[in-house]
Amino acid sequence: MDFLRNLGDIGLFIHAMIDAIIFPIPALFSQLSLSALSPDRAIWLATIGFVGCLIGTPIGYGIGKASGHLVLTKIMKKKWYDSATALFTKHGEAAILVGAFTPIPFKIFTILSGCMNYPLWKLISYAALGRAVKFYTVGVLFYVYGRAAENMVDSVLTIILLSVGALIGGIWLTVRLIKKRRNKRSEVPVVKGPKDSIYVTAGEE
Repeated sequence: MDFLRNLGDIGLFIHAMIDAIIFPIPALFSQLSLSALSPDRAIWLATIGFVGCLIGTPIGYGIGKASGHLVLTKIMKKKWYDSATALFTKHGEAAILVGAFTPIPFKIFTILSGCMNYPLWKLISYAALGRAVKFYTVGVLFYVYGRAAENMVDSVLTIILLSVGALIGGIWLTVRLIKKRRNKRSEVPVVKGPKDSIYVTAGEE
């Protein structure tokens, strides 16, 4: 950890990249340390962390695709693994979207996505959204408030992540509900006889 911090910008990039793959310590810690030292560069540091994370995401995906659940069970706490698996199994792509804004290490979702053959482009899209909110929230706080932001990060970041996560999750559920209703409306009953009837899609009569 100290070694990466001493490397400055390069260390943050490496930390963010391996954080999305396998490293147990979040890149947020490196970002906080470097931003506190140079608040005027906080936005640039956020960009470095964001890009590093996006580059690491498909690598984590590839590891999951190649090794299955073996890697996750070896490197992750059981409670994180069980929570992520249950969320993914129940909600599918919504789990990736919500996972980008939860305390569950996102590396679990990158590897788990590979295990379950989830579309890589969707994973990267959701990772970009969630990581951007995290990295740039910290960057903006330090850029605006300087070192005083150290005492604000935990509370502000938590509020923003929960708010944005709830908003995006609500939008996703609304869109999904609308699609289901449209599919139901596209079905019309066709009476075949006095005892039975079938449903066909509109336009197939």
